[in-house]
Amino acid sequence: MSPVQHRPPLPPFTRESAVEKVRLAEDGWNTRDADKVSLAYSLDTVWRNRTEFTNGREEARQFLARKWKKELDYRLIKELWAFTDHRIAVRYAYEWHDDAGNWFRSYGNENWEFEADGLMRHRFSCINDMPIKESERKFHWPLGRRPDDHPGLSDLGL
Repeated sequence: MSPVQHRPPLPPFTRESAVEKVRLAEDGWNTRDADKVSLAYSLDTVWRNRTEFTNGREEARQFLARKWKKELDYRLIKELWAFTDHRIAVRYAYEWHDDAGNWFRSYGNENWEFEADGLMRHRFSCINDMPIKESERKFHWPLGRRPDDHPGLSDLGL
């Protein structure tokens, strides 16, 4: 059995710690490293992503690996929507293209619930994909973490 893992910031959340948790999640997903990202979720995590249901960290890891093989040049921005002691709601947008070079901007909302150790136990996500022209892209930073000076969703009018 592995030692107890803590994933700060821990609940109960304040506005400041909820904003930090959202940015850390964005940063993680922008690595597109399914092994690393999956460690933010509890071993028994439960997800609903679009119409796919995922149970457990390993299924979440497999889901993420498939996702980032399909969604190429993925760049994500998340923004805090609301929070309580152990729950956070976010809205987000990400841009990506498929293997045929078709670009998309995907818009979504997520509801998160955390365990006391800061690992995410529940993740419920609704997403819509909008085809865009490459010239309509708004997320132009190098792959990886969004630079601190890059505008967020509200700043971009999204």
